[in-house]
Amino acid sequence: MEINLVAESIKFMFLGMGVVFAFLTIMIFVLKAQGAILTRFFPQKEKIVSVVTTPVKANNTNVETAKIAAIVAAVQHHKNLKG
Repeated sequence: MEINLVAESIKFMFLGMGVVFAFLTIMIFVLKAQGAILTRFFPQKEKIVSVVTTPVKANNTNVETAKIAAIVAAVQHHKNLKG
């Protein structure tokens, strides 16, 4: 009785890949359904944005202060992203 190990290994490879493919396909459909259900029963609330219509004088010190504040905020945000 001769056992062909190559044929057996190919059969197990396709069986394993088929199981993984089926699992991932089912998981995609389940996650899409879950997303649809959640957005139907728990819709996102719209954010209200207020617009300021008062003009602001832009002198040199205000512009420099705004630039410094923006740089500091960007550095802090970058540090927070790194962990």
